[in-house]
Amino acid sequence: MPNTGERTVRKGHDKVWAQLHFNICKETGVKLDKKHWYEHVPKSVETSQGDKVTILWNQLVQTDRTIPNNKTDIIIRDNERGTCMLIDVAISGDRNVIKKEAENITKYKYLTIEIQGMWNVKTKVIPVIIGATGPISKSFRKYLSTIPGKHEVKELQITAILSTAHILRKVLM
Repeated sequence: MPNTGERTVRKGHDKVWAQLHFNICKETGVKLDKKHWYEHVPKSVETSQGDKVTILWNQLVQTDRTIPNNKTDIIIRDNERGTCMLIDVAISGDRNVIKKEAENITKYKYLTIEIQGMWNVKTKVIPVIIGATGPISKSFRKYLSTIPGKHEVKELQITAILSTAHILRKVLM
């Protein structure tokens, strides 16, 4: 049986990231090279026109103190509002969606405190957790609604499911 490897799992995770990232960029006025999210390749740093919003993708945050988790999937720093969102995306086992959501909020507690102190912004963690076959928590829509952009729950679920199907095809062939 072939090894799916972390790279294959990561690819599916990256597709959900790219979809979110594309919608965030579109909403915040970042100039996009592609017309569709599935063609979008996120850059590590994106800035909206007028430097109102900075979007970091898959970047380590240099902190004054050593902290265990200083890298989230997407960071949105709104310079006008003085806010920062730490978005962590995961495709988990269906039974672990709620548990994973709680873990991610706790996981970035120290990073939240550090960013608030260093950047002088109000910071919150937004977990975007979808089960491998599409289940979401009751809080999912509430979390998603706080992220800039027009995000369709069904589209994100379909992306997660297709990623799972891709992994299964690799394993079963």
